[in-house]
Amino acid sequence: MRIAVIGAGAVGGTLAALFARAGHEVLVTARSEQGATIAREGIALTGAWGSSIARVAVIERVDPPVELLVLATKTHDSAEALTAALGCDGAPVLVVQNGLGGADAVRAALPRSPVAIGLALFAASLVGPGRVEVTAGAPLTLGGDAAAVAVAAPLLRASLPADVTVIDDVLGAQWTKLLVNQVNALPAITGRSVQQVVADDGLRRVLAQGMRETVLVGLALGAGFAPLGSIGEREIERLRSGDPAQAELVPRSLAAGMGSVPNPASTLQSIRRGRATEIDALNGAVVDAAARVRVAVPVNAAMVALVHEVERSGRFLTPAEVLARVDNSGVRAGD
Repeated sequence: MRIAVIGAGAVGGTLAALFARAGHEVLVTARSEQGATIAREGIALTGAWGSSIARVAVIERVDPPVELLVLATKTHDSAEALTAALGCDGAPVLVVQNGLGGADAVRAALPRSPVAIGLALFAASLVGPGRVEVTAGAPLTLGGDAAAVAVAAPLLRASLPADVTVIDDVLGAQWTKLLVNQVNALPAITGRSVQQVVADDGLRRVLAQGMRETVLVGLALGAGFAPLGSIGEREIERLRSGDPAQAELVPRSLAAGMGSVPNPASTLQSIRRGRATEIDALNGAVVDAAARVRVAVPVNAAMVALVHEVERSGRFLTPAEVLARVDNSGVRAGD
């Protein structure tokens, strides 16, 4: 199969390497030093899914024919990145991103293309130009337009060393993934791994509060919170209950599932590379949705503001500083 991966970062690079390992012809778009290194040396994949070198073609524009386009950029880069594939309108597209909005960007740029949405629960880090480490192997959930799912599902099942599940309620699963992605903000603000954040009593309380806000907004919107990974009805009820001890069991479970390899999460990876983060498509999406249903989300609003502050200043905040800022936003960290 001829596959074009738009955005060969941590997740896109992992998928490109796995597709190439499975014997497919893989094309990738990648910026600056990342693209130059991949063109010269390939993608070096290490970690939970084994070690290999994937030789792929680095391109600036995707020319037909391609049998599948994979959009794996940051959500806010989608529209610009898709200009490289305008000649492939009609080809099925698999969107594998955090946050909301990627599928809408595809439908605007490629109106004849069916769109599948992949929700990746595996953790991957871009540890250097052309070097991707899978720090935690985990499943991928797939949904969306039937024509795109029919192409993407067998490819993913044959290429990923993990379960690939096809579901009908992809919007509900996206909201569940948005809930999981609450783990991104505090590492980006503090410079700590997800596991370190969850191990800190104060930061864990803040994280659980942000998760509870996300659940309340999603429920107010009518989102079903489809089961995804370790998040099911029990976890949603724990967050919804308002019992802090019960709510904190959810981030504890997520961190435990990540294993012992420090997981920096994608937003901290962007900070470290001096790139704009996708916080506006993560916690920011919760804030935007909350305004429509009139649900208060002070923790999510504070997370957005603090990530942008770190982007501007380049200085991480201590846990004490984070707790003070959250307190000043109108929510006490111990409530």
